[in-house]
Amino acid sequence: MKKSVNTRATILQQAFELIYKKGYQSTSIDEIIATTKVTKGAFYYHFKNKKQMGLAIIKEVIQPKTIDFSISSLTTSTNLCDALYTMIEELLLYNSFLTIEHGCPLANLTQEMSPLDNDFKEALAEAKSLWTNAIATSISKEQQNNTINTNNNAEEVANFIIASYWGARALGKLSNKANTYTHYLKQLKLYLTILKES
Repeated sequence: MKKSVNTRATILQQAFELIYKKGYQSTSIDEIIATTKVTKGAFYYHFKNKKQMGLAIIKEVIQPKTIDFSISSLTTSTNLCDALYTMIEELLLYNSFLTIEHGCPLANLTQEMSPLDNDFKEALAEAKSLWTNAIATSISKEQQNNTINTNNNAEEVANFIIASYWGARALGKLSNKANTYTHYLKQLKLYLTILKES
């Protein structure tokens, strides 16, 4: 049983790395099998097709290492704006799961697959909604304590933070330079400062 679980995890991790670098549509099952060194039978034992595997990657690989990580970081500080900044800073500069040249895997798949497949669109929207809701809920709590401007719509702010992060990741793919992120983080800090003003 343990071997089967490990095999499945290996397939997902190796397939993620290929898809992160090349894109979902450009990555074939044969390439995944060759990279993971599992048999075709082992692959199809765990996943009935490439799509099922792709949806599992969103839920079991990308979400835990980016979104779940980000949500947990919101509870580590008594200052929400500092926590929001640190959350994005960690994702951009210190998360070894992600690279500058390949951007944000969730955003990549959203651009590539959401126009093409409704199941992918729903899985990606669900993952993104978890992040939006966590940020928005944290902002709403701070608004009740009057530590963040109550004129701001919490969900809109959450979506803006996520969208700006995805944009920074996209620009990083173009420049392949870390200062793309540091320049963005400087502006994010200014935005978060304004967010507290009443």
